[in-house]
Amino acid sequence: MNIAYRENISMTHQDASPYQHLEVKPLTGGLGAELFGADLGSALGDDVIAEIRRALLQYQVIFFRDQEMTPEQHRDFGKRFGDLHIHEYVKGLDAVPEVMPVIKTEADTFNFGGTWHSDVTYHTTPPLGSILYALEAPEVGGDTMFANQYLAYETLSDGMKELLEGRKAVHSAEPIYGKTGAFSSRYKQGASMATKPVEVVLESQHPIFRTHPETGRKSLYVNGNFVVNLAGLSAIESAPILQRLYQHATTPEFCCRFRWRKGSVAFWDNRCVQHYAVNDYTGQRRVMHRVTVMGDQPY
Repeated sequence: MNIAYRENISMTHQDASPYQHLEVKPLTGGLGAELFGADLGSALGDDVIAEIRRALLQYQVIFFRDQEMTPEQHRDFGKRFGDLHIHEYVKGLDAVPEVMPVIKTEADTFNFGGTWHSDVTYHTTPPLGSILYALEAPEVGGDTMFANQYLAYETLSDGMKELLEGRKAVHSAEPIYGKTGAFSSRYKQGASMATKPVEVVLESQHPIFRTHPETGRKSLYVNGNFVVNLAGLSAIESAPILQRLYQHATTPEFCCRFRWRKGSVAFWDNRCVQHYAVNDYTGQRRVMHRVTVMGDQPY
């Protein structure tokens, strides 16, 4: 990375006009902001929803505190941003299948999402974003980290951009949800967030550099959970390039870290953000609900 650029990373490409309905406090220079003044469990007006969406586009991940939502209210809030995804491999709530529980009990050592990734990228039309709501949070630990993939793309060398421009990566559910995937062993161990391995797994190809359909900015779009190889290359041939991209994608200056407490909500833009659930709270319980808003086909 260009060192001078690295030392001057800031929140660029922002709409500087003031917010009328929300108080917005940026969290770091890389991405993220806390929003105040919205009750997500209520029937918010279109003007407030428009400002929430604007903040999401501006800061890539936005956070709310002290919220109270039923699963139905959580679902309905998510629907204000698009159609909702029902996970192919992880069971949602019986009454509200769009709401997926994310649970780690005191006895579990495995946590869901404990690697850098973007959600459900094996899907042909992967998510616009995810909305995660904390019902129970550890007293200490269990933070989530986020990384700005606009900056990851923009700070790549010209040579790397030229090498990979126009190329695609193969995204597959196999490494996580397949017969030999991470969840297969967890299923045998009876972990809380394990699902029975499936016979057929979804797979798609997406550009390594995708263009955001709303901002027009390019971002790096590969992640270690679901990418199995670069299109046209074997997994062995792809590995050195992918490992370099994964390392670059989570450069500290691109990141923020959010500390959860009961009633906190995080809403991240899956099209330009990776996230990582930190597993540093062994012996404590963490219960979250997630809804995922579907997006469109990357280009």
